[in-house]
Amino acid sequence: MSEESVMGGKCLLLTTGELVPGDVIATDPDGPWLVVVRTAPATETKTRLHLRPLTGGPDVERVMPRYERQVVRTTRVDPADLPDPAQWAVPRRRRVVVTGLGAVSPLGADVPELWQGLLEGRCGVSVVEGPDFDRLPVRLAARAAVDPAELLPRPLARRMNRSSQLALVAAREAWRDAGLDPEGTVASGLRPTRTGVSMGTIIGGAPVMVESRLALIARGPRAVSPHTTPMTVPSASAAQVSKDLDIRGEARTFVSACASGTEAIGQAVDAIRSGRLDLVVAGGTEAVITPEILAAFAAMRAVSRRNDQPEHASRPFDDARDGFVLGEGAGVLVLEDEEHARARGARIYCEAAGWGLSADAFHMAAPEPHGRGIEAALRSALADAGATPDDVAHVNAHATATVEGDRTEALALGRLFGSQIRDIPVTANKGALGHLQGGAGGVEAIASVLTLRDGLIPPTVGCDHPEEGLGLDIVRDTPRPLPPCGDLVLSDSFGFGGHNAVLALRRL
Repeated sequence: MSEESVMGGKCLLLTTGELVPGDVIATDPDGPWLVVVRTAPATETKTRLHLRPLTGGPDVERVMPRYERQVVRTTRVDPADLPDPAQWAVPRRRRVVVTGLGAVSPLGADVPELWQGLLEGRCGVSVVEGPDFDRLPVRLAARAAVDPAELLPRPLARRMNRSSQLALVAAREAWRDAGLDPEGTVASGLRPTRTGVSMGTIIGGAPVMVESRLALIARGPRAVSPHTTPMTVPSASAAQVSKDLDIRGEARTFVSACASGTEAIGQAVDAIRSGRLDLVVAGGTEAVITPEILAAFAAMRAVSRRNDQPEHASRPFDDARDGFVLGEGAGVLVLEDEEHARARGARIYCEAAGWGLSADAFHMAAPEPHGRGIEAALRSALADAGATPDDVAHVNAHATATVEGDRTEALALGRLFGSQIRDIPVTANKGALGHLQGGAGGVEAIASVLTLRDGLIPPTVGCDHPEEGLGLDIVRDTPRPLPPCGDLVLSDSFGFGGHNAVLALRRL
């Protein structure tokens, strides 16, 4: 047993199994001091701790590995001397489940095509054509497999930017998949004011502004569409879905770089847990394959330059990776209070068990090199799900195929799982899909949900020779069965500016 100085006072390092009532511990470096009220065996290798905050608050329970070391203050406390935890009693936290899925992606027009393409290891990357792209040093992109405007009534499509079109097509599919009436909330037996929309995007309709400027220069003011302004705002996608499905509770938009879609899903989980809403249509969307955006990423040297090898350009975790491939698409989930879902006889895919956020506070484009922010988001998601690293069966990695980004994520995962990292199968969907930007979190969450449903992990397209030293068990070549141990899948999303978001999904 050793001592260390923590927060200016002497502390001990004890294993979880050595703790006794009255010990004061810190289970989270940034969290409060907690007093052990009682302990009990949970499994052969884990201990259940009943804890009370030293400065007051509701009691909490933690299930922790028996031999994990804990920081323990030398001064002990009688739990009976602490304030009564009943005064902080909070309502039961509602359980959130996934009941519907919808997607438009480079692999197909719907979720079945997306899933089949991922399992088959197909790649949706191609060379983009046209005079505006021909001049660029990078001409690679992963376009949506269908034009969303062709799947919507023409008058409606003309009033929407492409990102909103993708979002609406995906939302309609998710709504139908959840067993809800296409006519909207009232026809589905839902209360419109208890239903919400939560969408993530990065740029939204900004390309429309570029098109309007070109029209203005070429043909004058009368050539600028009167729909330009409403099509430009990032919140347009959430608004269009809300209007289409008569959703009146909330229509929120989250803009946090490539973590936007995952954050939108996490915020929807919180809205349902709190009792504010019963059902939320949540996900992410993006459509920014334009000469301006592609040229900007090329200038940063952030994107792959394999113009002659489009199907081998996006290479997550591969030792020859040279950047991501710009993609477009939308992924939308229907999230619902479990009791609400069961009352209407809905089919349930899995539980949206928790989520975590963090910020690197480091650089606008580069990840913090040690992955501390990523690790914090991973740990936060597990804590929110009431889980530990031992409960994780699989990780759907962010892995964009940038050199430092993939390496940093691997470092963070290695610290989270320690010596068990080689037992956690990891996959990355961006080898097949490219990087869908604000749409990535939604589509990759859908892939994670389907992994739980079917017990299959899709292979990582493009990872022919994993970089040495990453220490990850990367699923390659063919699908792999989901391990029977552990009940959680983590879906990671990290973005420019140090935005980190992680979603934890639990099989039922």
